[in-house]
Amino acid sequence: MQVAIDLPNDLVAFQGATDTRQELRTAYALWLFQRERVTLAKAAEVAGVSLYEFMGLCKMNQIPVIDMSRDELMAELAGFEKA
Repeated sequence: MQVAIDLPNDLVAFQGATDTRQELRTAYALWLFQRERVTLAKAAEVAGVSLYEFMGLCKMNQIPVIDMSRDELMAELAGFEKA
């Protein structure tokens, strides 16, 4: 699906259409992921980058990839040790 939005011509000319398109895709993917509307993998797909690149983008934008407390994570990891 394609979505069209109108942007000021000088913005697109200054930055380039390809860069603007990628920035919008990335910003939208980050927004969706931060609001828990999509998974990490789906957000990476929306952004058009690899999963690891998207995780880096999350870090740059201070968006946690793992939404657990330290205690919750330690309990989860302890469960793996028993298996």
